[in-house]
Amino acid sequence: MTRLARRFRALPIRSRLSLLVAAAVAFAVAAVSVTCWFIVQGKLYEQIDKDLQKSATAMLMGRPQDLDNIRTALNNCTQTPQGASNGNWNTYAQVVTSDGTLCLFPSSVGRIKVTQTDENVVKNADNGNADTRKGVFHNSTDTDGNRVRVLTTPITISSPVSQTNAVLMAAVHLKGTETTLKDLALVLLLVSGIGVVGAGAAGLAVARAGLRPVDKLTEAVEHVARTEDLTIRIPVADDGEDEIARLSRSFNSMTSALASSRELQQQLIADAGHELRTPLTSLRTNVELLTRSEETGRPLPPADRKALLASVKAQMTELASLIGDLQELSRSEGQRGERVQVIAFHDTVATALRRARLRGPELTITADLAPWYVRAEPSALERAIVNVLDNAVKFSPDGGTVDVALDRGVLTVRDHGPGIAVEELPHVFDRFWRSPSARALPGSGLGLSIVARTVQQSGGEVSLAPAEGGGTVATVRLPGAPTAPPELVQVP
Repeated sequence: MTRLARRFRALPIRSRLSLLVAAAVAFAVAAVSVTCWFIVQGKLYEQIDKDLQKSATAMLMGRPQDLDNIRTALNNCTQTPQGASNGNWNTYAQVVTSDGTLCLFPSSVGRIKVTQTDENVVKNADNGNADTRKGVFHNSTDTDGNRVRVLTTPITISSPVSQTNAVLMAAVHLKGTETTLKDLALVLLLVSGIGVVGAGAAGLAVARAGLRPVDKLTEAVEHVARTEDLTIRIPVADDGEDEIARLSRSFNSMTSALASSRELQQQLIADAGHELRTPLTSLRTNVELLTRSEETGRPLPPADRKALLASVKAQMTELASLIGDLQELSRSEGQRGERVQVIAFHDTVATALRRARLRGPELTITADLAPWYVRAEPSALERAIVNVLDNAVKFSPDGGTVDVALDRGVLTVRDHGPGIAVEELPHVFDRFWRSPSARALPGSGLGLSIVARTVQQSGGEVSLAPAEGGGTVATVRLPGAPTAPPELVQVP
């Protein structure tokens, strides 16, 4: 059985569906056919029994010719058939007395074998327990082995000198009935076979039609695996709501997401390569100058050497910052899930402000921070706030002011720099994008992109807008609560 089950599971789905449909139809047809055969058999036997009962009852009620037949059979008792088959009820007719004597009717065409059932009826008749209006139906055979349907009815035969208890056995051939039942069984078997074969063929056709979308999906998956072409799409009807349509839509969504991810990855690699090329080229040039100076024995002037070393240090710092930013952007959502916790947003902003004041000592940075607790990754959120403040410090003029405020989860950072052009606002959070006026300044173009990603992962939102009177206002909104207990923090 286990081996058969393994072989069945190894078949294609359409073959399994066809076999299951054929098996289900075969079971249903077999059940209907057997039920139909037994019902017809019961009806045929019921009709035979009615005819036997009707004839025997009429005889026992005292029709003269029938009573004469009974007396004749007893007076001229013989066990040799003398009659000929004429289709009447008395084709087989005999009387069996309580002492076991068997006498055939003159018109009987054969002798019925007396069975235990008949002997029991004789005994009951001899004991006076028999009802002359009832009898016992059963199947038996004649002396030639032909199957017959028998009605055994107890009777009492009275004469002037004695009273005899006996049974009247009347029977008819079952040959016609059995032939009818055999023909019916053959027809039912033939119809069942045709039905099973047709059901198997229909099941195969239905399986092919139903699995056609699955075949298309399989071909699409194989095509993607073979060619890595993520532009392939499976056509889906707009009103399709079945499992296959949902699976096709999910596959199309998956390939679209993969194609978008690959495009972003390729763009990230291209942009990273472009951004790395400039500092690496400058760094190589400076190192070559220093190396050539050492090899030729002509040292550079101290001022030039100091400037070159400062440039090398700045470029290495820029490369380290760019690599750190790339690592931050490459982190998946699952890598940050375990480090998320409830933190004091105002403390994070305060820490970032200390770093910003060190980077812009010539600036005046004001702060008004109200308590606010959020659910986020501490280091990532601090890095994002530092990037927002660095952006304000970078574009603020010497001696300028940066205003920082935190009120009910809304952090605003306003600088008084040149501001951002309206047409540039849609691109400020794109990776490696830098405004034309900022390309001469240090930076990788990834700071605001990291800010946007971190804030969104924490369930908040960030935006940049021109400020009244000049400058830029950066706004960061994070869900949370003004008190520390974690249960009061709104989980994003």
